[in-house]
Amino acid sequence: MIILDGSFGEGGGALVRTALALSTLTGQEFKITNIRSNRPSPGLKAQHLQAINALKQICQAQTNKIDLGSTELHFSPGKIKAGIYDIDIGTAGSISLLLQALILPCMFAPGKVTLNITGGTCGKWQAPVEYLQNVLLPYIKKFVERIELKIIKRGYFPVGGGKVKVEIWPQVNSEDPAVISLFCNSLSKYELEHPGKLEQIRGIVNVSADLQDKEVAERIKKAAEGSLKEFDVAKTIRVEYSNTPSTGGEIVLWGVFSREGDVNHFIGSSTLVERGKNSETIGQEAGQELKKEILSGFAVDPYLADQIIPFLALQPGSMITTSTITEHCLTNVYVAEHFLPIGFKIGKNKIIVESK
Repeated sequence: MIILDGSFGEGGGALVRTALALSTLTGQEFKITNIRSNRPSPGLKAQHLQAINALKQICQAQTNKIDLGSTELHFSPGKIKAGIYDIDIGTAGSISLLLQALILPCMFAPGKVTLNITGGTCGKWQAPVEYLQNVLLPYIKKFVERIELKIIKRGYFPVGGGKVKVEIWPQVNSEDPAVISLFCNSLSKYELEHPGKLEQIRGIVNVSADLQDKEVAERIKKAAEGSLKEFDVAKTIRVEYSNTPSTGGEIVLWGVFSREGDVNHFIGSSTLVERGKNSETIGQEAGQELKKEILSGFAVDPYLADQIIPFLALQPGSMITTSTITEHCLTNVYVAEHFLPIGFKIGKNKIIVESK
């Protein structure tokens, strides 16, 4: 059994999510202690419990008795099943974070998997679902025949109520890790050293309808565009108002790059709408963050570097560069090295994965 220390690195929920994903994929059971011990309220949160409950359906996983605040988890996965799964986090807990535990194993299911998830579509310390949709998914779609994420309804803190549908059509199914490894290594490796040429900037400002009279979304958009005016490319930032139980919103931006004819290369940023922060500041923050990443010359933004580690680990010989290697990133490296026969070489701004 694999033993993990939940206090490693940033000591947050990323360690749990990544372990759940890789355990279910590889069929290896694990035990984790000190869950989220570095957080103000340690232990499992709602999205972690729902991820575990979902995997109990998807692969007949077995666990010790757990609840909100549990600091120890013993997880034993079974066989992954295709099907339609309805998951309600029950709070504004992050849909994006929950998906970090589910997407990877579902990509190797014996048939199509549909995940209907209710929860929060954006919030603090998480990637918005639009970031997954427009930045992460293009980098991982090579592992499947097709993957789609649709935002059915927005949901903001504290009530949530957002709805997202994820559909995954796998290319290959096997319980044999050797077969999965052979398939993954037959695909083109990640070779992301430079971003390439910036072709356009895209984005969305989604805000609750009660803020429409103050033109909050339009003001955020204008401020973001002003922060990015030095880039002489087309800028398309949509504005969307939604009827939601809670006041809130966000701006998500992404740069679209081309490299040797490949236009599927993206760098993203996002900023949350928060009480006490004016619209102009929100737009400027998102724009300045994207500007910084574009000018850095590195291929992958820090948020993508965190999230792509488990996929990178499936393809030894792959490499990425990023402006900042975060504690989240190092935590995911720690977990991946426990489940897969690989090792990571970490430089100041470069991550390389090698076979052991």
